[in-house]
Amino acid sequence: MEILLLIKYGELALKGKNRPAFEKKLCENIGTQLKGTDSKIIRKFGRLYVETLDKYFDRVSTALKNTFGIVSFSRALQAPKEMGKIEESALILAGELFKGQRGSRFKVAARRADKSFPLNSYEIACRLGDLLLKSIPGLKVDLNNPDWILNIEVRDSVYLYGPEIKGPGGLPLGSSGRSMVLLSGGIDSPVAAYLMGKRGLKIDAVYFHTPPFTSEKALSKVKELAEILSCYLLSISLYTVPFSEAQVRIKERAPAAEMTLLMRAAMMKMAEKLAGRRNCNSLVTGESLGQVASQTAESLRFTGNQLSLPVFRPLIGLDKEEIIEIARRINTFETSIQPFEDCCTLFTPKHPLIRPNLKRMQDSFRSLEIEELLEIAVNSADVFTF
Repeated sequence: MEILLLIKYGELALKGKNRPAFEKKLCENIGTQLKGTDSKIIRKFGRLYVETLDKYFDRVSTALKNTFGIVSFSRALQAPKEMGKIEESALILAGELFKGQRGSRFKVAARRADKSFPLNSYEIACRLGDLLLKSIPGLKVDLNNPDWILNIEVRDSVYLYGPEIKGPGGLPLGSSGRSMVLLSGGIDSPVAAYLMGKRGLKIDAVYFHTPPFTSEKALSKVKELAEILSCYLLSISLYTVPFSEAQVRIKERAPAAEMTLLMRAAMMKMAEKLAGRRNCNSLVTGESLGQVASQTAESLRFTGNQLSLPVFRPLIGLDKEEIIEIARRINTFETSIQPFEDCCTLFTPKHPLIRPNLKRMQDSFRSLEIEELLEIAVNSADVFTF
């Protein structure tokens, strides 16, 4: 049986003359998510619709819940603009909602976008509400706290729908450009990638691999995180950059207290080099202000000062519990807490700097004479696509 899904979006409606471009991008992304489901995407009159088969509903529903730009979607019935046909459809849908044990208290919410329709929104709601009360025993009208709402929209046709299934909201993926995320394997960076994807950035990722200091299991963990993120990001290219030689150079030449910051600066430099090759216009990190020594305001000033690209830090004002809550919701948390240490963890000094002097740190970074090693490392990167 063929079914119809009505899709709503939020911010796109505020984009003025650019709105069609955002809608087109959203349609493209939905099409990518729904490959193999024999679905058709329809775009008309400020709404998107998906026609699909009932057997694909669960798969399509999961895909739409993961598609940035979608605020909500609902199973819908389409009827011609004739009150008799509208009433037939309303009885069918209300019966399904009532039998689905959603409760007996209901409300009819009507919206007449087509002003040529003879009844106004209030009159449509009253007429259908009265019909349902007379036709389905046990129903009660409750406008303030209904168990379910029967929604009616009069447009080119009439669309009737019940409960809305929430989407992630945000902007369509790819509508804001491309960015490179530093993916460490911890809890924070996958959440940062997700949040910036939600703001329309197409995401690539870079992971700094340091054999023999870290194991292949640590790399496998990051690959697993990239695969989970691909459910939301459509696809993701993961670049694994060998960082061992640069790390050893830093350990040999830098004061112990400066090691963490200098390694962080080196990784940011390599991420920027890679970003340039991928036409990325920014970097993304999972840094949260004050969470660790390398994430104080002074530390962030130093690591960001080495770069020409902007650095987006979407977690900057969140505490750990808030970040964990998002990680659980997007299914990255259990993978992130697998006990495989990353390169920074293994080389963390006992007493790292938390208030570094910018000029001194810049001098320390120059004294490493590490640019050639960083270039070689970036040129040696492997890539995995998910």
